[in-house]
Amino acid sequence: MSYLEYHAKTTPSGLRKILYLNWPLTLLLVTAAGVGFLMLYSVAGGSFSPWAEPQFKRFLLGIAAMLIVAMVPTWFWRNISALAFFLSLLLLIAVEFFGSVGMGAQRWIDLGFMRLQPSELTKITLVMLLAAYYDWLPAERISKPVWVFLPVLMILLPTFLVLRQPDLGTSILLMAAGGGVMFLAGVHWSYFAAVIASAVALVSAVFQSRGTDWQLLKNYQYRRIDTFLDPSQDPLGAGYHITQSKIALGSGGWSGRGYMQGTQSRLNFLPEKHTDFIFTTLAEEFGFIGGFTLLSIYVLIIVFCVATAFATKDRFASLVTLGVAITFFLFFAVNMSMVMGLAPVVGVPLPLVSYGGSAMLVLLAAFGLVQSANIHRPR
Repeated sequence: MSYLEYHAKTTPSGLRKILYLNWPLTLLLVTAAGVGFLMLYSVAGGSFSPWAEPQFKRFLLGIAAMLIVAMVPTWFWRNISALAFFLSLLLLIAVEFFGSVGMGAQRWIDLGFMRLQPSELTKITLVMLLAAYYDWLPAERISKPVWVFLPVLMILLPTFLVLRQPDLGTSILLMAAGGGVMFLAGVHWSYFAAVIASAVALVSAVFQSRGTDWQLLKNYQYRRIDTFLDPSQDPLGAGYHITQSKIALGSGGWSGRGYMQGTQSRLNFLPEKHTDFIFTTLAEEFGFIGGFTLLSIYVLIIVFCVATAFATKDRFASLVTLGVAITFFLFFAVNMSMVMGLAPVVGVPLPLVSYGGSAMLVLLAAFGLVQSANIHRPR
């Protein structure tokens, strides 16, 4: 029996595919997005415009995209992964020449009805390509230097293009997600140890060089580092955003000030309250309980992704599912660390909650890959 004949016999059809959807995962995604609608309504002062209404429409479009992707067998997504990655690279290059500029960065392509951010698409196509690569590569070659160099090149190429926009947050996510897939695929730990050791040595050299003839960074870049480590040094300048974010987080207390009662967001003290810093609004209005509840939803989403990865016998489906879980984890981990002052502010949205079309659509399409793995796994 050929490969395609096997999949034709084992692939469910019609109503059975709907029944095989991971419904708990779908409910969790809807719940997380529902939290986003509530918060966008709140930060707009009790209005569905300008954020909650378009976000809801994009969510419906994203759910439709998830279902369409879910109905297609995983072997199809493996076969087109290289093409999808190549197209996302072309879009990143197109941003260089035709991209729209916003907030000092050139990251979007204006499609008329929405602005597409190709770097968001690249996060998923990179995971797909790496999963397909390690599905094809024999196990005995995984840790050979030449076969390690190729996926590293796959990661560095889009990372370089995204850095030029500039978009440090997405660049970090691309490298971290790509490295995570490589590790899960079985690349020897010594490569990662070497990268970590090099990074520690570089950070040490940056600090050691300060004030010397061989100083590695500009003085203003060192001042940014100082502000991150201690925002109170410049509370009305570079440290303003994170200072206001911490005030909002702390003022929420255990149970919060109440829905639509957050003073930091209502009085516009919070920067980017509908995008990067929306978690601080949630924490101020619903307190520790609200923040912990959202975090629990996120953790459960990852748990269901990991369970799907373990249940499938398809190596590509397993790796791409774990890659989506890693990407999703990095989204909320970096965002929450950022607004708490535990990481630099690098412009990473809170998944399914922050306002944004490209991130919402691409992330839900990525969960369609997870659903496809669950639907088409052997039973």
